[in-house]
Amino acid sequence: MNFRKTAMFLGCAVLMGTAALSAQIKVKNGDKIAFLGDSITQQGHNYPAGYVNMVMIGLKANGVNAQMVKAGISGHKSNNMLERLNRDVINKKPQIMTLSCGVNDVWHGARGVKLEDYKKNIRQIVDKALAANIQVYIMTSTMVTENPKHKNNLKLDEYNKFLKELAAEKKLPLVDLNAAMKKVLADTQKAYPGVKTNFLTVDGVHMGPLGNMMMAGTILKSFGFSDVEMKKALTEWLKLNWTVRGMGTFTVKEYFTIETKLWTQKKTMSSYVNEKLRELLR
Repeated sequence: MNFRKTAMFLGCAVLMGTAALSAQIKVKNGDKIAFLGDSITQQGHNYPAGYVNMVMIGLKANGVNAQMVKAGISGHKSNNMLERLNRDVINKKPQIMTLSCGVNDVWHGARGVKLEDYKKNIRQIVDKALAANIQVYIMTSTMVTENPKHKNNLKLDEYNKFLKELAAEKKLPLVDLNAAMKKVLADTQKAYPGVKTNFLTVDGVHMGPLGNMMMAGTILKSFGFSDVEMKKALTEWLKLNWTVRGMGTFTVKEYFTIETKLWTQKKTMSSYVNEKLRELLR
């Protein structure tokens, strides 16, 4: 698979399913976008190739100069986000808020948030944001492990079902990240059978470059991006840096080139490095 085909394949989450012609992009110059979430969102705005930064870069690549409001905090659940909503979002007076909440409510087990309490917390978050004239984009939660049948993901399905119902009830845009993640994961596993690795995440939960592209692309599609606008965003994303612990920093393009070559050989970066190190012992 040559790089152009690889890049297009890896960009399937952002390029597939968009309309040939875009409706007008819903984000305007000068708009503030608050990204409310947990560690996935915190990394999304702290890492150069995080999904939040990718959203902002995608907008800028298409002539929209918006402002980012960082509101992701590691470990936070729905109760924590409700508690700090005024401070971290409403008081910043954004026009738009994306809501990413649910992973820790489930993943934290006994320290998590039960479904009925989660529903109450999310409703209050949404209602308070709407009362402050903030357009809310409800995002379904991404997976906990890259195994759709894992018990945590089966439990998370009920939380995501509620989010879909709430978005329909309130007539709010739904950004179905969970469905997008499952689709990209299935496509990648099919393209590279027999490879034992996390394709979208670094640890089963927190996003790697492909996962960040999936998230950013799905959000931008909900903002009204067309195929042409998505390709402009993808071009800029491939220039971003991604640091692999103990292995150095690469551009996203370089990272994907290395990864896909190794996946074709049913290897990963870590297995390849271990193999080369062991050769020194011979």
